[in-house]
Amino acid sequence: MENLMEKLNKEQLEAVTYKKGPLLIIAGAGTGKTTVITQKVAWLIEQGFAKTDEILALTFAEKAAGEMEERISSLLPIGYLDLWVSTFHSFCEKILKENGLDIGLPIDFKLLDSSGQWMLIKKNLDKFNLNYYKPLGNPTKFIHSLLRHFSRAKDEVISPEEYLEYAENLKINLDRMESGALNAKKSKNKSEVDRIAEQEIIKINEVAEAYHIYQQLLLENNYLDFGDLINYTLKLFQKRQGILKKYREQFKYILVDEFQDTNWAQYELIKNLASPRNNLTVVGDDDQSIFRFRGASMSNILQFKKDYPKSKNVVLINNYRNKQNILDISYKFIKLNNPNRLEAQLKEKLNKKLVANNKGDGKIECIRGESLEDENEKVIKKIVQIKNSDKKSAWNDFAILIRSNNMANAFMFLLEKSEIPYVFLASQGLYSKPIILDIISYLKLLDDYHESAAVFRILSLSFFDFSSIELSNLNYWAKRKSVSLYEILKQAERFNFSQETLDKINRVLRLVENHTNLAREKSIGEVVLKFLEDSGYLKYLAELNEQKAREEFSYLNQFYKKIKTYEQNSNDKKVRNFLDELEMEIESGEQGGLAQDYEAGPEAVKILTVHSAKGLEFKYVFIVNLVDKRFPSIGRKEPIALPDDLVKETLPEGDIHIEEERRLFYVAMTRAKKGLFFTWGEDYGGVAKKKPSRFLIELEIIKKEQAKKVKTDFKLNSFVPKINNNIKDEKIKYSLPAYFSFSKLEAYDNCPYQYYLAFVLNIPKKEKGQFSFGKTMHSVLQETIELFLSKSKSKQSDLFAQNDKIIKKFGEVISLKEMFDIYKNLWIDDWYENKKNKEEYFKKGKEILKNFYIKYKDKIIKPLFLEKDFKYKISMGGTFNLKGKVDRIDEFQDGVKIIDYKTGKPKEKLSFKEKKQLLIYQLVFSDGKLLKKPVKMLSYYYLENNSEIEFLGTEKELEKIKENIIKTIEKIKQNDFTPKPGRLCQYCDFNKICDFREK
Repeated sequence: MENLMEKLNKEQLEAVTYKKGPLLIIAGAGTGKTTVITQKVAWLIEQGFAKTDEILALTFAEKAAGEMEERISSLLPIGYLDLWVSTFHSFCEKILKENGLDIGLPIDFKLLDSSGQWMLIKKNLDKFNLNYYKPLGNPTKFIHSLLRHFSRAKDEVISPEEYLEYAENLKINLDRMESGALNAKKSKNKSEVDRIAEQEIIKINEVAEAYHIYQQLLLENNYLDFGDLINYTLKLFQKRQGILKKYREQFKYILVDEFQDTNWAQYELIKNLASPRNNLTVVGDDDQSIFRFRGASMSNILQFKKDYPKSKNVVLINNYRNKQNILDISYKFIKLNNPNRLEAQLKEKLNKKLVANNKGDGKIECIRGESLEDENEKVIKKIVQIKNSDKKSAWNDFAILIRSNNMANAFMFLLEKSEIPYVFLASQGLYSKPIILDIISYLKLLDDYHESAAVFRILSLSFFDFSSIELSNLNYWAKRKSVSLYEILKQAERFNFSQETLDKINRVLRLVENHTNLAREKSIGEVVLKFLEDSGYLKYLAELNEQKAREEFSYLNQFYKKIKTYEQNSNDKKVRNFLDELEMEIESGEQGGLAQDYEAGPEAVKILTVHSAKGLEFKYVFIVNLVDKRFPSIGRKEPIALPDDLVKETLPEGDIHIEEERRLFYVAMTRAKKGLFFTWGEDYGGVAKKKPSRFLIELEIIKKEQAKKVKTDFKLNSFVPKINNNIKDEKIKYSLPAYFSFSKLEAYDNCPYQYYLAFVLNIPKKEKGQFSFGKTMHSVLQETIELFLSKSKSKQSDLFAQNDKIIKKFGEVISLKEMFDIYKNLWIDDWYENKKNKEEYFKKGKEILKNFYIKYKDKIIKPLFLEKDFKYKISMGGTFNLKGKVDRIDEFQDGVKIIDYKTGKPKEKLSFKEKKQLLIYQLVFSDGKLLKKPVKMLSYYYLENNSEIEFLGTEKELEKIKENIIKTIEKIKQNDFTPKPGRLCQYCDFNKICDFREK
């Protein structure tokens, strides 16, 4: 840690070591703000000012939170049990799950995303008394606008009741004005102004009532939206001072990243939590605010200075990313947003001009094309030229930044044509991916055999091996006989098809018949995996080149996760209902979210929107299609504006839209480390030629570069052969996962190729009934013991002291009926072989719980932790991170006992391999630094007969397990996934698609 601290500059060190009171860090682009935040957290822990669970670090994106946690973990010498690094929404969800009952919220609430919100309103549209916002021709037209409006209201902590009161007061005031005017006989006719005012008030009342109905629907259906997470947590802290006091005492320090993008509700939340210590550190940059309402880029920063006038200010201006001339042109440009910038607004003198640590100038060019096509080609040519001249550059060093997703297609086509590897990092579009369309088509086929479009798509899949002539003939007969394509398949023998064609048809028919029967009994997820396995689709995907396979399995996993979420939240799990919901989701405009791993896979040119590029950096950046009305985009008025009287934060004056677009452009420019290229074209089609973006003129770059032309006397592909030879045989190197778990290590030890399929390609696995049963029993025991602790008035907030309060026996607090009720509620219904098998397991579970209750009803249970997460560093020629979850940790003698529940067959003796999981846990906790007490006993608890095998690893065993872990990780690091066929192949999840399995 000391060595790392030495690398900090003066301002960074000042920010990291400031330990008492509010701190505002203005962090310019590339100035190391994440370094400051993570090192500050590690420094506070190392210096003993706070424990890991006494610091709260909040940011906006899950990816950013994950990266922050990883970096903090790398700075801590051992590891940790509780580290509160999360997004605002994840933090609030956790608080409400634990304490929501105290304000009348069910703890099993479900979180609705934007498409779920849209569907909730669509399904209940008749309950909304809409007139203006429900046009007859398009009754769903305003649903998205209403939802955005409700979200904005929640950002400002405006409750439906407050909104209704505001609307009612407007109505009363209007009635009084009209009454007064008539009484005074000033006018018997309404003026135009009065009519407009009346119409606006009617609209406001309509929206206020809709907001109230929407909130009621959420509560009635056990739903919360993202705005509710913040507002209900705020309400919890305001109404239940005891709970607020508990968290205030816990969080000695609070740090907030991207503070410029926080809304009013989020800021109120952290102010409440931070008081009275006010050890609140906020990090932000108004010039990089691109996600705020109505351009309120510095509202919260200015409010912070008002709330904490004596706060410490630290400005980070030393830049470690860009060349100085790139910083200079960016700074000159963003100053055009004055006076709506902190430099112009803060009373204290503030200089935000960034100083480059990297010496020398970067390359800044403006590329003009005669047309859109010419512009795009010149971008690709320029990338190739740079790649050939800069021998140290890789494809990952290039980024094409677009203003909107629809600009990507042309670049993707040209890169594909030039055989240059690329990745389009879109945030939407899952439902239009071919593999997902194939799965949806198959589900449609199972639901309705006569859906001919779906049947044709399935028949066209390469592994069914139908030729184009065969498909054409099948379609011909379907049209001629005026029947569905599936009906032709059923009657195929009548139409003189060859035996080879009939064999292919019969294979498809058998598949559909089997899966139709399966769909009546099994979950959608099981049916989908069975289709992928039985059809040969999984095998086909696994045999693709590694990059393509990873991409396809990524889409598959994301859609599979969507299916599992639907199954968890829906009472009716029929295929038809899922398809109906999916179609409604697509109708709402949802295209399916795409989670992107920016660093996964091989080298590739990145195409992404400027919004997505926030927080990233590239050696060479191309900001493309810089023409009028594209960038800056056309300003659009809010369809349903929030009344200014209800807005709590201070909004800027001036051209808000252009200032917002300037900030976005500034973010784009400051992504470039060494080369920054602006591109535009004169002819994008249409009658008139395009004008260059006003930003090019504001930069004063268009005058200097307009006459300069890029040579076009060569073919695009002439650059490619030299590059292709380098990339075709390039072996893909995959980065190590951030953390290793027991299951990952065990998979690799069983067979490295199994690890590759499961954790590199991420092929979804078919679950088993015994696993569903195991998860159920773990959850039941956890919830039962938590209920016992809660009823015994004990909390797990302090490590040891709280257990002294438990004086009641288990049976005095918990009844067997309560255990059975919990069991029934938590029962996982999926993946059993058949109905009889499921009933047998359910009966077995009840017997296990009954015996558990008999054994413990007269005993006092005093667990320290249940389902306890941990992260731990292991070092031996390198440092690697382990993570896991311990079922239960009890006090034992003068230390602790670690317990792992097992639902399998009880054992009397254990091999070293069977001890492995608990030995890893002993290794993690052996020095007593994480638990503060040493491990005195390990136990496998076999639920089937309530027996235990207790043991404690020897020094020799612990050393052996450590060496084993390091050896395994080193092999994974080397991408050694050599298959290890043997007797375990018969139990492997991938034995049907593995060519190396033991026959």
